[in-house]
Amino acid sequence: MFANFTVLGIGVGALLFLGILASLEIGRRVGRRDYGREPDTARAGTAAVEGAIFGLMGLLLAFTFSGAMQRWDARRALVVEETNAIGTAWLRIDSLPSDSQPALRELLRRYTDARLAVYRSLPDVPAARVELKKAEALQGEIWTYSMAECLKPEGDRARLLLLPALNAMIDITTNRTMALLTHPPLVIYLLLLALVLASSLMAGVAMSPSAVRSWMHMLCFAAAMSVGVYVIIDLEFPRAGLIRIDAVDQILIDLRTSMH
Repeated sequence: MFANFTVLGIGVGALLFLGILASLEIGRRVGRRDYGREPDTARAGTAAVEGAIFGLMGLLLAFTFSGAMQRWDARRALVVEETNAIGTAWLRIDSLPSDSQPALRELLRRYTDARLAVYRSLPDVPAARVELKKAEALQGEIWTYSMAECLKPEGDRARLLLLPALNAMIDITTNRTMALLTHPPLVIYLLLLALVLASSLMAGVAMSPSAVRSWMHMLCFAAAMSVGVYVIIDLEFPRAGLIRIDAVDQILIDLRTSMH
């Protein structure tokens, strides 16, 4: 599934690259035609239009990249936050009577395995949902068992220490799921693609006074724009593309290893 998503992303980037080259060539040919008819006035008054289109494209590129990078960092931070929450809950199991601890520790081990399985399954969304259901079921078992133990006369200390930690551990799963699903509206990406192609058209027109094509400028412009858009989209899906946050999961794996 990961390979399929990567191939799809590279394919879209390649199509955009070709689309930009086509727009540059169309703009150049239109500009050459107009320049041949009226060489002195063909480009009169076009600077304002070109400036507006390029300015809007640059602004949208900057905002979408900045937003994608912020969400990427936030998703990494949530991995650390969940690891800390599970680790705190694991330590606070000590507040339960010793005979009540083994069953809850085993549930927490299984829960950590299920949480890891959710993100290892991505970008296979159906498989990830199956693992997410398992984790949610284990949440219910952990909470039910903990409540029963904490309501016993000897569970006073655990009520103050363990239950808040378990509540934080459960709440963070909602935050991670929402962070995974949070992306800009599709219309933003469509507008970005439209502006990139429109800017390419304008750039082609600006190159029209020269009778010789500057392939170096055309290829560099197309490569820069297509790679830039690809990186923005790839950042939005850190569990599917080339730019991934899987390495951060190692801290949760290390925590699971320490759960003896």
